[in-house]
Amino acid sequence: MWQRAEYEAQADEYAIACELIAARTRAGLSLEEVAQHMGATQSAVARLESRQRPPSMRTLQRYARAVGRYVVLRILRGTSAVT
Repeated sequence: MWQRAEYEAQADEYAIACELIAARTRAGLSLEEVAQHMGATQSAVARLESRQRPPSMRTLQRYARAVGRYVVLRILRGTSAVT
């Protein structure tokens, strides 16, 4: 079972993964379709959505374009995107 500190350490990555999956779902696209739009493999897109490592801003922008969206970056007060 995860300890609270472990959860909090991964909260931001989890929030990013949730946003990616939600955007793909809203666009009605499969992993394979997003991969084709990005010029990537399905496994690469699956890794993005699985939080294996935080994606670069360039990768986020490519993903967003593939699902018909764009990236907005905001720096907010606090310690985590998930409270």
